[in-house]
Amino acid sequence: MAKVFKTPGVFIEEKSAFPNSAVPVATAVLAFVGYTEKAMDGNKDVTNVPTRIDSFAQFVQVFGGEPAIGYTLKKSPNGSPKPYSISVTRRKKRFYLFHCLKLFFANGGSDCYIVSIGSYGAEITREHFDDENANGLIGLRTLTKEREPTMIVMPDMMSLENRSDVSVLHNAMLEHCGGTMKSRFAILDVYDGYKERSLDPQTDVIDQFRNDLNNAYLQWGAAYYPWVLTNISSLKTMDYTCIDSASQDTLKELLKAELPALSGATPPTEEDSKVISILAEIEKISTVQDQKVHETLLAVSPLYKDILNSILEDLNTLPPAAGMAGIYCMVDHSEGVFKSPANVNVGSVIRPMVHVSDDEQIDLNTPANGKAVNAIRSFPGRGVLIWGARTLDGNNLDFRYISVRRTLIFIEQSIKYAVEPYVFQANTSTTWTDVKALISNFLSNFWRQGGLVGAKPEDAYYVQVGLGITMTANDITEGIMRVIVGIAITHPAEFMICTFEQKMRP
Repeated sequence: MAKVFKTPGVFIEEKSAFPNSAVPVATAVLAFVGYTEKAMDGNKDVTNVPTRIDSFAQFVQVFGGEPAIGYTLKKSPNGSPKPYSISVTRRKKRFYLFHCLKLFFANGGSDCYIVSIGSYGAEITREHFDDENANGLIGLRTLTKEREPTMIVMPDMMSLENRSDVSVLHNAMLEHCGGTMKSRFAILDVYDGYKERSLDPQTDVIDQFRNDLNNAYLQWGAAYYPWVLTNISSLKTMDYTCIDSASQDTLKELLKAELPALSGATPPTEEDSKVISILAEIEKISTVQDQKVHETLLAVSPLYKDILNSILEDLNTLPPAAGMAGIYCMVDHSEGVFKSPANVNVGSVIRPMVHVSDDEQIDLNTPANGKAVNAIRSFPGRGVLIWGARTLDGNNLDFRYISVRRTLIFIEQSIKYAVEPYVFQANTSTTWTDVKALISNFLSNFWRQGGLVGAKPEDAYYVQVGLGITMTANDITEGIMRVIVGIAITHPAEFMICTFEQKMRP
């Protein structure tokens, strides 16, 4: 409506020279679902409440510290290479989220959401991860109310006893991302992914993983194999208290049997001051931490150090999805969501738990059923690399690659939120022009960043809206405005083929 002037004078009106543009949404916001020591934000209980954190220190403040892990120590039979054996009876009862969050931040992760579904004293059940009861939404379902998260990881589900429960949750993650939200990407861990592959499809971890997945929403997720040996934990952050109380007498007995080798006398004499002092430290071993005792035994007893290193290797064996999510964040921030998160070094990782050869990766990358799994491999002189860039939907030419799927999510959500202010505006050519200019301006900027393919903007995208172009008169009557956007997304060069031939001598 034109402004009515009633008083004589000079009036100034400003007119925008540039069209509105969509604000790019965040692409690298991860949501963890799992168990924590506590869930108290001040005096507020945040169990099953998505809580945003921006650092590991803030996580510890709100959700607490590291879970206690009890390992069983046993004496080996006579003739064994070592006088002891470590029985990792708690692998299926281990809480992974704390250490996986460290791996996430070590690989470039930043702001993320935590959904605590229970404390370390809770039983690990499938229902905690994805359910609804009289008290409201639980686990994964609580994230339906949040707009910001763009990725989902649930490392603690690897501790479920039954593989069938894990498969239910894998499918629930994919449905949440592709069916419910359509704005997120699931990063999956392979159950028992620390194991070597088997020729028997009934026991092979990859075949089992693929068979357990439904065929729906595969383009909305990716999986990685194998698990990785990290350096997240060290001998400085652990001691004899990681051995369960029932095994501590065994630890004392083994360390006492080592005394002759330490003293040089067989048996050691009571007057041997070194033996006396070591024996005194051994007797102090209990379920209560004493840093001085730990440091003394670490310095004088090779056996004690060897036992802790054996435990440390298991403690540092982690499912890789959280680390991969950190790399997604790092690549997004440094180059853009259109860059494939592959051929990148994995930080804080010593080696993959399983060596994957070129021949073995053929089946991982291009299986007959199309359910691709990305390999994590170690290359001499280059370290540990992500050597795959595919979604689970490997047979889908449109959404075979992670970067393509995530780029389209980014474009869709950015445009969606930018166009929302035009809801209830007049469905006329003026609004159509504004919307078309807004979307075109956003896509032009994205093309200049390298996210779209084309020598000029017309080759990279088009935006169509209007009566007789995208809408009928009936659409306008019903209040529907249709906009068609075409984009040429950058695809990764997965196969670099160089042909060589000998040049004939002149």
